[in-house]
Amino acid sequence: MHINWFPGHMAKAHRMIREHLKLVDVVVELLDARIPISSANPVIDQVVEHKPRIVALNKADLAEPEELEKWIRYFRGQGFQVVALEAVSGKGAKMLVNQVEAAASAKIKAWEAKGMRARAVRAMILGIPNVGKSSLINKLLGTATVRTADKPGVTRGKQWIKIGRNLELLDTPGVLWPKLEDQDVAFKLAVTGAISDDVYDMEDVIVRLLMLLREQYSERLIERYNLTAPLPEDAEALLTLIGERRGCLRGGGIVDFEKVRRIILNEFRAGKLGQFTLDKVDPIE
Repeated sequence: MHINWFPGHMAKAHRMIREHLKLVDVVVELLDARIPISSANPVIDQVVEHKPRIVALNKADLAEPEELEKWIRYFRGQGFQVVALEAVSGKGAKMLVNQVEAAASAKIKAWEAKGMRARAVRAMILGIPNVGKSSLINKLLGTATVRTADKPGVTRGKQWIKIGRNLELLDTPGVLWPKLEDQDVAFKLAVTGAISDDVYDMEDVIVRLLMLLREQYSERLIERYNLTAPLPEDAEALLTLIGERRGCLRGGGIVDFEKVRRIILNEFRAGKLGQFTLDKVDPIE
């Protein structure tokens, strides 16, 4: 399995982020709570410099609760303010706004001390594609004014968005790093939807996902697809069983493997197979 993806518009996004960083007071790095390290772009460390930075763990409802708490403690130990978010429901959004305003409080006090007229706090939201930036902003606004889609790479240009009286957000396109040298990271980005499904071999990715589920979460596969233990050790045999249970059959009773793969991937991403945290804190520590 080899996955590598760096569309041209992302190189442009890198330049834009560097150019507009001086305009903002606070940086919000939006991570996928299921893969907090794999969804963290190392390029952001280089461009953010010394700006106050908040780590927002999005899609927290899809992550394993105990692992989520470990990650919150981990990032706090690194000196970051942290908030867990559910961008679809809006849970945690108000706390994020409060943290952004608090992070900029020192700068606001400095303005007042100099007799300068106060302005709205300006924050930049950064994150990889499909991590939920536009959905989060829509919740903050209370209206669907920012275009969203369940596929990576929808936001292509910058947008200044007014949130109430005291906050302005700079939305930016999702930014991946130039080379996905770690194929373990690439796999996690693929199964969570950060990488376009058109640029990798879905058969290879689903085989790896199935084996991971069989080894670590076999009871979920059994429950979801009405299977019986023990599960087959061979991925194709397991895929065949799931296809038969779901009625994904062509003429002559032949399993439509492409359809089965898509069902498994979509249900994994939607949380129908349960909550998952693919990045673990313990190995990092």
